[in-house]
Amino acid sequence: MEEVEFFNDGKVSVSSARFRVGASTYAMQGVTSVKRGQKDANKLPAILMVAIGLFMLIGVEHFGPKSLGVLLIVIGVVLFKKLKPEFSVYLNSASGESQALQSKDKGYIDKVIEALNQSIVHRG
Repeated sequence: MEEVEFFNDGKVSVSSARFRVGASTYAMQGVTSVKRGQKDANKLPAILMVAIGLFMLIGVEHFGPKSLGVLLIVIGVVLFKKLKPEFSVYLNSASGESQALQSKDKGYIDKVIEALNQSIVHRG
């Protein structure tokens, strides 16, 4: 059977026979299923910055200048909004589950998973 390509962006490729991620190659023959994982970003540093900034702004004079409090609040809010979750492609096989790819772009991960599912269906 001829190898059919379902996805290729130069760094990641999915065909009926292989899934390549950088220097790693996975045989599609052994892949039984795929799924997307999500790891939320650690937003605690941003929350702490805002809390310290508010503490400084409220009026604790000996804790620091109010302008520094405002700056910490602004930086904390910007940081909080910029932090994104990380998405992963997990491959399941007879030997277990392995994480094959990570990205902050959910759409990209979904495209790769769709291509992997097409490859599994194509294999029959």
